[in-house]
Amino acid sequence: MVRRMWLERARTAPHQIALDDGTRRRTWSELEERVSRIAALLGRELALGADGHVACLVANRIEGIELVLGALAAGVWITPINGHLGADEVSYIVADSGASALFVDQPHAALAAGCTGPRTIGVGAELDALLSRQEPEPVSLDAPAGGTMIYTSGTTGRPKGVKRARAASFRAALERLRETGHAYGLDGGGPHLVTGPLYHAAPSLLAIYDLLNGAPLIVMESWSARAMLDTIARQRVRHTHVVPTMLVRLLKLEPEARVAFDPSCLSLVLHGAAPVSPEIKRRMIEWWGPVLVEYWGATEGGVATLASSAEWLERPGTVGKPIPSFEVYAADDEGVRLPPGEIGLLRSRHRTLASVFEYHGDPAKTAASHPEPHVFTTGDLGYVDAQGYVFLTDRTTALIISGGVNIYPAEIEGVLVAHPAVADVAVFGVPDDEWGESVKAAVELVADAEPSEALAAELKAFVGARLARFKIPRSIDFEAALPRLPNGKLYVKALRDRHWQGRARRI
Repeated sequence: MVRRMWLERARTAPHQIALDDGTRRRTWSELEERVSRIAALLGRELALGADGHVACLVANRIEGIELVLGALAAGVWITPINGHLGADEVSYIVADSGASALFVDQPHAALAAGCTGPRTIGVGAELDALLSRQEPEPVSLDAPAGGTMIYTSGTTGRPKGVKRARAASFRAALERLRETGHAYGLDGGGPHLVTGPLYHAAPSLLAIYDLLNGAPLIVMESWSARAMLDTIARQRVRHTHVVPTMLVRLLKLEPEARVAFDPSCLSLVLHGAAPVSPEIKRRMIEWWGPVLVEYWGATEGGVATLASSAEWLERPGTVGKPIPSFEVYAADDEGVRLPPGEIGLLRSRHRTLASVFEYHGDPAKTAASHPEPHVFTTGDLGYVDAQGYVFLTDRTTALIISGGVNIYPAEIEGVLVAHPAVADVAVFGVPDDEWGESVKAAVELVADAEPSEALAAELKAFVGARLARFKIPRSIDFEAALPRLPNGKLYVKALRDRHWQGRARRI
């Protein structure tokens, strides 16, 4: 076999496991060969040149990682698609992306049936047969690099594909990805557990950073609190990524399970995607130790800030300081930089890239998100303190204005989720003829709790004991399950829109 020079562990530990999803496994040498064959398939058999496009619709399985790396090596854009979408939504993304090929596994075959434009390739036997006839030639490090084009969750309107700025070559892309991993603490120093869906930017890209630095990846097919603890203990996991909902559910395991778990193998637990309750965060640090590192970022620009456990304990609620490649500041409606402590629209300035990302096929939206060169915003409200630590208050689209007072739902959600009867919660504004909007809470209860007026009153009192009176929800709906996406984000629009139907305005 021709030696390839881009994957270090394929040379130093070729027979050790690089990828494991519980059903399939790849050694480092097998991974390197598979990636070269995928790059050959894309470039030769599918005749995709630089800026070509493919999509994949697969469950959490190791081919999801292989396909991304193969596209990167082939100079091709790849769009991982959320398997929880409807058939029309999948068809829209495939068509909008311009994908020439769609890789799909059997569980999602019916979902992809309506995608008539691209060539459909079955992940499994069909893909393996296609790869077997490709020559595993060395990947060219000087060829153009590909990239991921991940679609935003689309809380308003149709989702948009996000293209981050690409490196000039595959060699430069690998260097950038490895350096980014080191900046986040993903130094390849041990097994990395993938807890979230591979179609989402954070779980997949953070895992790839660690993989390229030498960490084997263990991919969970689906997440549960008990399965996560069992896997960490059995595989001696060093690094992982979680979302706040996972932290809540871990803490709601029975005490015996929590006491029995030994977290000493963990050295880094990154978490983000949504605000976390200070009480939940503090309890997790007490349980697992100072290994939690919170980040703030977005699909568009990646991670912009990091907060260690020690920094967070000194400044509860912070999402940390900007990483070296970013500056973060709050601005008013005219874009004027605000002084420390004042809430405004958070702006990120990249120190080297004049344009950090683009929205596929939407130059106007791209321009609106980049008010000046190097600077972009994704709609988060917050402030920066005098020491440079960033604090989030909410998204601009989530703001509730009641009687002229700004109310930030995340603060109320952080209180309610700490109540022992609450499994999950969403807070949003609903129309109120007197106040303009009033605060509504939608609550998912734990298994042994029953909805009642008494419990609703108890939850309101729970908030009232901790926050100002005007932040107490005027009404509480009990839901069987909240529409939280597998990437950890809550689809509040689905709840909020019920209450605004038939109105010309939504604020």
